[in-house]
Amino acid sequence: MFQERTGYIIWVSDMKAARNLDKYGSVHYLSKRMHYVVMYVNAERAEDIMKNVRKLSYVRKIERSYRNEIKTEYTKDVPDKTQYYGL
Repeated sequence: MFQERTGYIIWVSDMKAARNLDKYGSVHYLSKRMHYVVMYVNAERAEDIMKNVRKLSYVRKIERSYRNEIKTEYTKDVPDKTQYYGL
């Protein structure tokens, strides 16, 4: 039903030209102050798309986001210490 997506952080030198990244994937956030773009692309075609994006003149660096690899289920293995700090 949902396609698997991969996130990328793309550091750019020209923010006006960075708006054109929309045709490569879905742009999630543009930082005007720090000059980076957060975008998501289809995971199956991610390598081919990033080869094309890397060739653009205004792209300085591309980093892959590891957000979907971070563990998000937490367990409470540590006992509650709040009772020791009571008044």
